Amino acid sequence: MSADHLDQLEAQSVFILREAWRKLKPLAMLWSLGKDSNVMLWLARKAFLGHVPFPVMHVDTEMKFPEMYDFRTEYTKKWNLDLLLGYCPPVEEMDPTLPPAARSAARKTAGLAAMIEKHKLQGVIAGIRRDEQGTRAKERVFSPRGSGHKWDIRNQPPEFWDQYATPHEDGMHIRVHPLLAWREIDIWRYIEREGIPVVDLYFAKNGKRYRSLGDKNITFPIDSNASTIAEIITELETTKTSERAGRAMDNETEDAFERLRVAGYL
Repeated sequence: MSADHLDQLEAQSVFILREAWRKLKPLAMLWSLGKDSNVMLWLARKAFLGHVPFPVMHVDTEMKFPEMYDFRTEYTKKWNLDLLLGYCPPVEEMDPTLPPAARSAARKTAGLAAMIEKHKLQGVIAGIRRDEQGTRAKERVFSPRGSGHKWDIRNQPPEFWDQYATPHEDGMHIRVHPLLAWREIDIWRYIEREGIPVVDLYFAKNGKRYRSLGDKNITFPIDSNASTIAEIITELETTKTSERAGRAMDNETEDAFERLRVAGYL
């Protein structure tokens, strides 16, 4: 893998972030505390000369790992972030027809919707990637969400030659995805190259590590001995296991994830 590949991904993401800042206000960036959103924040700091000019939002389910909360406290200060915290409603208020893990994850959808409405956001930057999950592969870089935060999968604007549409009507907002073209292995190669800090749960201890970080009650470690970034990259070069294999929600009914995404899930 040449450095040019990472440079091209970086340049594209920086361009997307600057376009979002130019076209969408108020604008905020989601910070899940995971590897992807830390790369996204790093890119934002590059795009705006070391300063993130918009708030970062953490939609807190109050079910994250302690290491994630410690990371949030440390890097909010180190990176001088304007942190907006929002909380999620109880699981009892979620759609009872969803499977258990998807119902738990739906809390985040409701919490995000409340934050968007509270801060009257026109744009929300999110760190999803196409290779992460099948439904996410259907996204655009600038993806409109209609009234009620609904995503119309079948009616998305075309994106040719890096021209991004930003339609705006009452009750709608734009989701911006600067990492959409990145792969999981690109993320880790970029983390290695740039020295980007990540939560240490990604590194193996006693033969287990977390490949994807979510709520502690619905996220589980995988078998792995990769205890360094270099070893994680080597592991990813040969593994056939899905990145989200440790996410309980992804092992439930096939339509559960898409139902959440259509309703506004990340």
